[in-house]
Amino acid sequence: MSLDFFSAFIIGLLGSGHCIVMCGGISTMLTTAISDTSRHKKHAIILAYNFGRIASYSLIGALVAFTSSMATKNIGLPVSLLKTIAGVFLILLGLYLGQWFMWLSRVEHLGKNIWRYIAPQTKKFIPIKNVQSAFALGALWGWLPCGLVYSTLTWALASADALDGALIMFFFGLGTLPALLSVSLGTISIKSLLSHTLFRKIAASLVISYGIYTILILYI
Repeated sequence: MSLDFFSAFIIGLLGSGHCIVMCGGISTMLTTAISDTSRHKKHAIILAYNFGRIASYSLIGALVAFTSSMATKNIGLPVSLLKTIAGVFLILLGLYLGQWFMWLSRVEHLGKNIWRYIAPQTKKFIPIKNVQSAFALGALWGWLPCGLVYSTLTWALASADALDGALIMFFFGLGTLPALLSVSLGTISIKSLLSHTLFRKIAASLVISYGIYTILILYI
């Protein structure tokens, strides 16, 4: 596995306490909406929703990476610059997760211009009736404005390769799974750990450290 893919997974895992805040509500609603189904179907619907979400992350990752690949080829945009931007956003993400500096909330606000057109479409798939509607709802929910997602997208941007960009976001999405599955399946211990203040502060510090390392390794 590429180091970038593994790093994306770890970032998703470390930042997944934020996912509980951003997407915990829809995950809880999803569980409530399918409470009358069998356990097997319930689990299938929960997984379909989450992989719909991850599919959207992957698609967005491919799109931004393809854009950067065109920029590097046609106008000579340095990949090192893109990686520096990714490192800076990791530092900002760590500060955001630790609630020390909330500048990324401004970036989230920019995404609301797109989300206001997508959000009404989610109503078509609620209440959840089957695996297909769960996947579609997840695919739409994957466009929810989120500083964690946007920060990781800068890694996809820095890859300057559509396939790598898609895979970076795919592995990031896998990293967020434990948090959201814990909400949907009622695994209190995992949810409590990921939401704990100490875990959030440690995770934030690790993300900041990795962002600094990412920049330093380019210039040392």
